[in-house]
Amino acid sequence: MKASRRTRLAAGFALVSAAALALAGCSSGGGSNAQNQDTSGRGPITYVQGKDNNNLIRPIIAEWNKAHPDEKVTFKEQSDNADQQHDDLVQHFQAKDSGYDVVAVDVIWTAEFAAKGWLQPLTGDLKIDTSKMLKPTVEAGTYNGTLYTAPWVTDGGLLYYRTDLIKTPPKTWDEMMADCKIAKANNIGCYAGQYADYEGLTVNVAEAINTAGGTIVGKDGKTPTLDTPEAKKGLEMLVDAFKDGDIPKEALTYQEEQGRQAFEAGQLLFHRNWPYIYSLASTDGSSKVKGKFAVAPLPGLDGTGASSLGGHNIAVSAYSKHKATAVDFIKFMESEKIQREAVVKASNAPALASLYDDPELNKQLPYLSTLKTSIENAVPRPVSPFYPAITKAIEENSFAALKGEKTVDQALSDMQKAIKTAGSGS
Repeated sequence: MKASRRTRLAAGFALVSAAALALAGCSSGGGSNAQNQDTSGRGPITYVQGKDNNNLIRPIIAEWNKAHPDEKVTFKEQSDNADQQHDDLVQHFQAKDSGYDVVAVDVIWTAEFAAKGWLQPLTGDLKIDTSKMLKPTVEAGTYNGTLYTAPWVTDGGLLYYRTDLIKTPPKTWDEMMADCKIAKANNIGCYAGQYADYEGLTVNVAEAINTAGGTIVGKDGKTPTLDTPEAKKGLEMLVDAFKDGDIPKEALTYQEEQGRQAFEAGQLLFHRNWPYIYSLASTDGSSKVKGKFAVAPLPGLDGTGASSLGGHNIAVSAYSKHKATAVDFIKFMESEKIQREAVVKASNAPALASLYDDPELNKQLPYLSTLKTSIENAVPRPVSPFYPAITKAIEENSFAALKGEKTVDQALSDMQKAIKTAGSGS
């Protein structure tokens, strides 16, 4: 799942090719010339997601298949590269392939796929009960007021900090910047997130802007909203921290792994990253911070900041011939039993709210309660069918601002223009 945070989304939609059509012809369900309007179909289905690195999915599917011999699930495993996963789905959707029944959808792809008519609305007979799910995970699966993807694996940013150097974590951005004097006294960097020119930069810039009370686009998913004092304040926080040296210059090359390695090497006082690094920093033989770090929510202006929401949801293809089975399988994947397996076996952050307060799970994963706070305060990245163009505008212009090649005002103005152009279709 991490690959989706460390790689850039393709700048444009993939084109249908002869190879894509050949793939469709070989799929389990065969091709189809139109969306399947029948929502009552039952039978074998195919589940498609990225690489199953933790061997989580195969045992889950085996359990389902044992109980449903007439509605067996076949697992189609994609690569661990987010761009390739995205383009594989696009090719099969464009080919109207009825063999991709249930698909894992990165939260930033929902609007794009829904706007194209590729996803089955989860309404009516196919309605999913989301009342026990964390609210931001439901919002991430919703486009134009309709649920298209069911919450499955979520994620939120956390602040990792050195407990041997500070007693209590900062609750606000200003408090964290004030603590940078401790980092300087110990000859280490103060703070870093992910600031290389890729999707992770969009994540970090969106967090800064949302934390400052700003937004990137309006509710229509295409009108830019970056010409505000709040948006300026958010980007300025990052730019000023680079100018002051509170974020080290080398952080301009940091994706998730580079930042993790720097934190584990004892080179940072504070580090913004995803939950996956908790176990690595605790167990890696080379980690110099084992037993010397903890996690806290991202700091905001006057309290908890706004994390960007990560994760994958599950959707039913509009072209599936067995939608009733597909939705039943999704409900199975969302059950407490399976969600618990996912968090224990693969450290996947569950969408089911109750698991974050489970005493047994909190003993195994001490960051769970903090992660819940992060997700509850999380904001999805722009929900837009034009997301690839939006993230490209954010990455290019904010990267230039962080390097000092553009002023904050110019970077935001250029972002605004690029997003407006994308939204107008010109």
